[in-house]
Amino acid sequence: MRTYYFIVALIFGMFFVACKQEKKENTKTVDEISTTKPLLKDYLVGSWETTYLKIEYLTANETDSTAVFEDDFSAPNSGKAQSSYKNDGTFTAWFVQPDGKKVGETGGKWNTKGDSLFVDYPYLGKQVQVWYAIKITEEGFNGIATYDWDDDGVNDDTLLMKTKRIEL
Repeated sequence: MRTYYFIVALIFGMFFVACKQEKKENTKTVDEISTTKPLLKDYLVGSWETTYLKIEYLTANETDSTAVFEDDFSAPNSGKAQSSYKNDGTFTAWFVQPDGKKVGETGGKWNTKGDSLFVDYPYLGKQVQVWYAIKITEEGFNGIATYDWDDDGVNDDTLLMKTKRIEL
């Protein structure tokens, strides 16, 4: 009977050690990733230009139809939506018209949590507070947010934006 308990204890001990080693290996992997992948808050500090924007309005004009607004800012004669994020949690956004004139400047606050960006700013007389899921890309980042973009009282519209880092 002692042999039976010894074998069970040995198996349990090997299992415990194996689990402990696996956990240690996973922790090491997470640490390695965190040192190579920048924190989103640090990554976003700087200046950005929106290169593509698409908004899908699910209940456009109070119908069950979907309306889509899409803008590709890569054309040479198109305007440019730009923004600048500062370390202190504030940002400024504006639009540069094709003639170079800066219009529609607004400012607000921003913060991050994990892979999400939260922005809070006034726009056309109302306070906009939106969470974006952010994916870092080679050029900059992509953001996706569900919000009431068509102002119909329902948070059912999806915005996709693609950006690139710029120097001002």
